[in-house]
Amino acid sequence: MSIPYESESEIAAIGEGLLARTLPKSGWTHAAHFAAALWLIKCRPDLPARVRMPGIIRAYNEATGVANTATSGYHETITLASLGAAAAHAEANPRAAVHELANMLLAGPCGEKDWLLEYWSRGMLFSPLARARWVDPDVAILPFSV
Repeated sequence: MSIPYESESEIAAIGEGLLARTLPKSGWTHAAHFAAALWLIKCRPDLPARVRMPGIIRAYNEATGVANTATSGYHETITLASLGAAAAHAEANPRAAVHELANMLLAGPCGEKDWLLEYWSRGMLFSPLARARWVDPDVAILPFSV
């Protein structure tokens, strides 16, 4: 696996671009979601990630022409589960730089786009209900808190 991030500035550019809604849509990748989450958690404690990330993503989606609907755009369950994984990872590795945290997290199960299917059935995870609000896993218990 190649190392996705080589510097703190790469992570900061993603986080700042997300907040400013200037991150190119092509840059809002699976890895960038985790990079932004870790950046908020570690670098922007003034913006509590669990509270602010939903609105940040919704606004970014709107700015890039992605509708937040029952079938597209913002996804509450995926966002909160991903934030939980990122927060647990950051807590377990308090001395790591943010780009190192991102690389370590992405080198594990979270690096796979379908990592949450270990905990949710596909039908439940991709349901309009799970997109709209938090839905508890229906396959296995998460190994971190949300």
